[in-house]
Amino acid sequence: MLTALLTRLAWLQIWEHKKHSSRAEDNRVVLLPLQAPRGRILDRDGRVLARNDGGFFLELQPSKIDNLEGTFKKLKNIVEVDKYDIKRFKRLMVESRSYDGLPLKTVLNEREVARLVTRIQKMKGVKVRHRLIRSYPSKSSSSHLIGHIGRISKADQKLLEKKGQKESYSGFTHIGKLGIEQSYEDLLRGKVGYQHIEVTAGGQMIRELNKSAPLPGKNVQLTIDSELQKLIEKEYGSRLGGAVAIAPNTGEILAFVSMPNFNPNLFIDGVNSDVWSDLNNSPDKPLLNRPIKGGYPPGSTYKPFMALAALASGSRTPEDTIVDPGFFMLGNHKFRDSKPEGHGRVNLHKSIVVSSDTYYYKLALNMGVDLIHEYISPFGFGKYTGVDLNGEISGILPSSSWKKNRLGKPWLQGETPSIGIGQGYNTFTIMQMAKAVSIIANRGKIITPRLIKASQDQQSGKFTSMKSKLEGNVKIDPQWFEFVINAMVEVNTSGTGARVMSGTNYQIAGKTGTSQVFTIAQDEEYDVENVPEKLRDHSLYIGFAPAKNPKIALAIVVENGGFGAKSAAPIARKIFDYVLSDK
Repeated sequence: MLTALLTRLAWLQIWEHKKHSSRAEDNRVVLLPLQAPRGRILDRDGRVLARNDGGFFLELQPSKIDNLEGTFKKLKNIVEVDKYDIKRFKRLMVESRSYDGLPLKTVLNEREVARLVTRIQKMKGVKVRHRLIRSYPSKSSSSHLIGHIGRISKADQKLLEKKGQKESYSGFTHIGKLGIEQSYEDLLRGKVGYQHIEVTAGGQMIRELNKSAPLPGKNVQLTIDSELQKLIEKEYGSRLGGAVAIAPNTGEILAFVSMPNFNPNLFIDGVNSDVWSDLNNSPDKPLLNRPIKGGYPPGSTYKPFMALAALASGSRTPEDTIVDPGFFMLGNHKFRDSKPEGHGRVNLHKSIVVSSDTYYYKLALNMGVDLIHEYISPFGFGKYTGVDLNGEISGILPSSSWKKNRLGKPWLQGETPSIGIGQGYNTFTIMQMAKAVSIIANRGKIITPRLIKASQDQQSGKFTSMKSKLEGNVKIDPQWFEFVINAMVEVNTSGTGARVMSGTNYQIAGKTGTSQVFTIAQDEEYDVENVPEKLRDHSLYIGFAPAKNPKIALAIVVENGGFGAKSAAPIARKIFDYVLSDK
């Protein structure tokens, strides 16, 4: 009964479509667009992350309606239309193309459809539509990664015109807005089909003249493991931050987590204005894609890279030592170590294991900011990683020329020591840190990180695999990579990460880190209990395992989480165990 009513309604409303007449006097041939099914998004094991569900909605075409407020009033007497439906509709009117039909009520149940079918036939510009509705079954899980689609706005239309793609979107109402939905829009979208129909002047169908079937979009299979995603999200709980895990030998991203997250289903037909305000104005920034758009000082996770730069440039040998009294003086300024009593006599190996700040203050001052930049730049800091998501930031790997160009000021000697411990102007993304530690895991080989594993033709079922991209090699003697990796292993057996990382049946190479959110005065001590949570240090961890034949490399940031071994390292341990345990 319902299908029959809808079929009847559809043909009664055909005359409202854009007409292509072969007989100008009665306009009896119309062109009806046929929606192309959008490709699904799958995880590496085939779990569905984005799909198309069939459903009905109430559509209004403002250009056909003389009295919009009167139409709202009439419809309220038929189905429930609340103030949020109307507010969203009016916002879409401003944002969308003038000829678009727009959803007033985005989901209709069968009873509502039946009531509307019998009562709106004489209401101009009002239709009940059936469509494929994009759905994200995991809701908020992996939301920054998957992204979402949304209605084509005027801004989208201008961009499509600029790209020469306007005609490709004839018959489409939605487009990828964020994440994979946006970056792989061309694969996922498909191609609209058309049906030429002869109708009477009253809009009743006489016959089908011609039909071109729509071409479904391709399915996109990602490299991520959605179960690992959920495990990491659970470990974060209400904490803020992000995590990226990569298979170093292929560049495949196994996990890409940003916390807090959001429900992408809310955005498909325009998000409720109150919900949008809450999301957009939240101090926790749930819409920020932290792995590629969040900039963080790397803290002590920077020390393995400083050690490699020192060895490669000849600034240090493994045998060189310093005495660490717990601070470093430059003029009248005291640069403090995280261990007030100091670490005693420290060589390069020990400096990584115990995380001696004093060692790296001196090293940075000896090398200078430009030599540091020269040797650390090949690891990808301060550059785009090439990951297949739009919107990543380049971060900051400072140099004297960078400061001159960006700030219009010369580099000061007093700014250099902090660079050595991953503070100062150093600002990197989690994706950059994950790529950089993957380079160490690969002993210098640089592979572009990627999120897509394969695409699948929906008609033939054939998969097309994506290939890894080798960018080159960091030109550092292999012995220095092994030297630093050995120290990173000891970090997790007897150093700062030992408490969390001990007891595995595989060997971990890693480094904990703590980065300051604000600078304390020379005569003050950092007292975590008296510091507001939003100003507490960030907790970081980078690492890979197994150390000799790495299967996974990762970077973890827990915002305001304090000491790296306390918050970030336990999450890393959970990830290592998940990937490397026998499942």
